[in-house]
Amino acid sequence: MNTALNATRTNRQTLLVCFLAALAGLLFGLDMGVIAGALPFIAREFTLTSHHQEIVVSTMMFGAAIGALLSGPLSSLWGRKKSLLTGAVLFILGSVGCAVAQSMGILSLSRLILGLAVGVASFTAPLYLSEIAPERIRGSMISLYQLMITIGILAAFVSDTALSAGGHWRWMLGIITFPALVLFLGVLTLPESPRWLAMKDKNQLAETVLKLLRSSDRDAQRELAQIRESVKVKQRGLQLFRCNANFRRSTWLGVLLQFMQQFTGMTVIMYYAPKIFEIAGFATTREQMWGTVIAGLTNVLATFIAIGLVDRWGRKPILKLGFSGMAICMAILGYMFHTGIASVSAQYAAVTVLLIFIVGFAMSAGPLIWVLCSEIQPLAGRDFGVTCSTMANWIANLIVGATFLSLIDAIGSANTFWLYAVLNLICVVLTLHFVPETKNISLEHIERNLMLGLPLRRIGQPASHHGGIHSAAK
Repeated sequence: MNTALNATRTNRQTLLVCFLAALAGLLFGLDMGVIAGALPFIAREFTLTSHHQEIVVSTMMFGAAIGALLSGPLSSLWGRKKSLLTGAVLFILGSVGCAVAQSMGILSLSRLILGLAVGVASFTAPLYLSEIAPERIRGSMISLYQLMITIGILAAFVSDTALSAGGHWRWMLGIITFPALVLFLGVLTLPESPRWLAMKDKNQLAETVLKLLRSSDRDAQRELAQIRESVKVKQRGLQLFRCNANFRRSTWLGVLLQFMQQFTGMTVIMYYAPKIFEIAGFATTREQMWGTVIAGLTNVLATFIAIGLVDRWGRKPILKLGFSGMAICMAILGYMFHTGIASVSAQYAAVTVLLIFIVGFAMSAGPLIWVLCSEIQPLAGRDFGVTCSTMANWIANLIVGATFLSLIDAIGSANTFWLYAVLNLICVVLTLHFVPETKNISLEHIERNLMLGLPLRRIGQPASHHGGIHSAAK
């Protein structure tokens, strides 16, 4: 009975630690969501053109790309915990700056600072979660990070709707300060990653953390032995990228996965939701804002599908289903915008298809891309590989966010959505040919398969007995 009680206690402790780390995702989501509701008011306040609005939106993505680029060295040098604390401080500075901005320039600079915060958080939080969580629930715990992003988006949409009646866009942007303070205080209570501690030869501390987070001392000691074996290979990502073709494969796969996620078209729905509801025929600000709330709520609820299924069905089947569904929804929306949405029933049909699209993303590409990117990189180059994939996410995000309104102006709403339908079909093909299945496979086994030269789609299979983890050093 004592063993069972101890297992329950440590499992709860693990969940608590993972939840606090995933709070970074809440801030990420808030930053994504608030601009959707605030943008129409900002455009009127500063008399912004469509191009200027794209700049305000995409400045955050540019900052996030820089933040992701800096996060690898920062996380390796300072540790995961201090990197998360740095992100929390940047969240506070950026949100306060947005709230008091008196010009588009100051607003854009503050959005840049928020972007740096998001870049740090989007790199460090999934990495930390992948290193803290036991492998049997690793997918679910990293999906928790995506859930917190969706909750943040929903919270932003709700607050935007509540504040839109008075046009209080400064409060919409400044309200992020309060959860940022909570994140800062929460991260102060977190343990450092046992993998990072072992990399720094702090094995006693690593064992203490593992005993706190695992169901038994035996599990903790066995995992520490695996970690100590793997960290004999020191972090040397850039050198490994130059000389090891297998590591280049995993790095480019991470970059590809992030472009696949962003080119689904979900990003534009989150950033420009009121605009999309306007295209669908909902003319009033109130209708558009409530539409964004419903979209945000759907995003949250559908993410639970991923959390429930990712460690049962696996990553690859869910991705194939999600990309296929999103392609169909984008094609239907394009057709509806092409033929015109003239009746109330057509408006609600368009909204229904849009919500189905959101379900497809939230149960698949939204969380699972982050799961895969944290799993496929070998330890010797993990910081470098995750840095590259996270930076790719924000570069792709920047491209999508900075072109959506211009695409609609240039080729029309229907052709824009058809374009995203084609991109989703391409993602299905790429998933079939390159994406591995990694459920219930340890990070060390995935690394061994990669370094043995197995095709990317097979690196998640149970590891063969010949070869070893030290092949990463070759």
